[in-house]
Amino acid sequence: MALEYRLTLAGSTPVHEVAERALPDQAERPTGTTTLISADLYDRYGFGVTITAGRNAYIAVETDEGLWEWEPTEYVSLTFRMDKFADAKGNVSNMLTAVRRVLDTGPEDATLVLNGDVLLLTRLNATLTKHHHNTWWTAYPTATETFPD
Repeated sequence: MALEYRLTLAGSTPVHEVAERALPDQAERPTGTTTLISADLYDRYGFGVTITAGRNAYIAVETDEGLWEWEPTEYVSLTFRMDKFADAKGNVSNMLTAVRRVLDTGPEDATLVLNGDVLLLTRLNATLTKHHHNTWWTAYPTATETFPD
């Protein structure tokens, strides 16, 4: 069983550029085609990462206020997959560091979703909003350090 976190960026940023932003160490960067790259970083960070580009995404997720939908015409997604029973707090901290790097180095609208249905973070029109404050964010104190209120 695994946990999956997906950061989706609106727009047509090349996957290799997103990989450089997320993982500055060239030795860690995913490899593959122009629309799909991946890397096994389990030993180092506790996750594998896949970066894909596509068109016409549909995201429907649960927020604190109910269902939220988003349909970017073009997108790039970074999927972080980690073992459910591994060092969850350390792995999540490592994943959030990569997410923060991506958000800090580009202007794209973005979402961070857990397991395909729980919205954790949005950045729309340059405004960052955290969702599930009283559940997910409080369970990971280092998450709040990476993304302060």
